[in-house]
Amino acid sequence: MIPPNGNLSRSVTVQVRGLRKSYGRQEVLKGLDFEVQRGEIFVLMGPSGGGKSVLLKQIIGLETPDAGMVLIEGEPVHGGEVTQRHRLAMVFQSGALLNSLTVEQNVGLYLSEHRLKKPGEIQRIVQEKLALLGMEEALSKLPGELSGGMKKRVAIARALVIEPQLILYDEPTSELDPLIAVTIGREIVNLRQRTGATSIVVTHERDLAFGIADRMALLHEGRILCLGTPEEVRRHPDPLVQQFLTVDFTIQEKRAP
Repeated sequence: MIPPNGNLSRSVTVQVRGLRKSYGRQEVLKGLDFEVQRGEIFVLMGPSGGGKSVLLKQIIGLETPDAGMVLIEGEPVHGGEVTQRHRLAMVFQSGALLNSLTVEQNVGLYLSEHRLKKPGEIQRIVQEKLALLGMEEALSKLPGELSGGMKKRVAIARALVIEPQLILYDEPTSELDPLIAVTIGREIVNLRQRTGATSIVVTHERDLAFGIADRMALLHEGRILCLGTPEEVRRHPDPLVQQFLTVDFTIQEKRAP
């Protein structure tokens, strides 16, 4: 799809072809095939343990698949230089903020460590990205002084400093109360509208998935059960799909030993 701001240069396509990944004897990804279009919000949905986070690591190049490939704008992520030509950013589930650094230092860390901008320019960029997320007043705070939702926003701001063409979100609303989770979902949609970046969101939260997705895929035990628009997924006849839409997996996971 065309991003709402019409800027296709700020987004990329992602193709996953025959992707397989195992750890020892456990096969986690079992031959995945799908494509993410420019500028869309594509949600990978499913219960924990289905391979969603592992798939993200393959897409961004943190791990190498056993078979198959990931293509960004038609170029292979693994064994190429695609991550140097295209700007990719990931928002980790934990936020991954450094507790010894202030919010300002965390957000500007990549630019300062790689000396990509002068200090004054880094400060301007950091303030701009934090302002997008309503966090400009937290510049001097340490992560320990922030709520869970605020930490998520800072992590998103840190991803934005490189002007990414692709943003990957790993469980962006995990451990947040429902009201804050809704806010983070709105931020994801608003950022797509402002930046035009392609977004891939991993979540087991159905309300978030159906609230923000242009298209979604339901991943279960390393396979894609269905793929389509939210309405197409809701109408899908597969019993496993309908079970996911009605059973409270979160409660089941909390009860598991």
